[in-house]
Amino acid sequence: MLKNIDPLLNADVLFALRAMGHGDYLIICDTNFPADSVARQTRLGKLLRIDSVSAARAAEAILSVMPLDTFIDDAAQRMEVVGSPNEIPPVQAEVQQAIDSAQGKSWPMVSVERFAFYDRAKEAYAVIATGERRFYGCFLLTKGVIPPDA
Repeated sequence: MLKNIDPLLNADVLFALRAMGHGDYLIICDTNFPADSVARQTRLGKLLRIDSVSAARAAEAILSVMPLDTFIDDAAQRMEVVGSPNEIPPVQAEVQQAIDSAQGKSWPMVSVERFAFYDRAKEAYAVIATGERRFYGCFLLTKGVIPPDA
């Protein structure tokens, strides 16, 4: 155990989050996402897991150590519901709350069409599969920077 580190962040996840640089993408996905095949095409090249938790709980843990990119408007993205791009299912509302809480302000997610999301996911640094079983529990986060001390 480490002090002040969420226990959900296992060694492999911590390694990947630390290794990522500014502008790198991270995918948090549900159990229905083709996580392993997509992860093999990412920079890391292997699937990471935070099992037995919701996408929102995984996002909360990740965002406790990873800043979002403040230089772009789409640092937080969600897979849009097929045929209903403006619909926000409960799983996405919960992740939105985790993002807003971590940022200390409202930080709306940008919707991405399903197949465009798959394409972006293949360009990610890493994919983290969660235990989320609800549909559309897939998210792309862009890593930001930690400014120097004043």
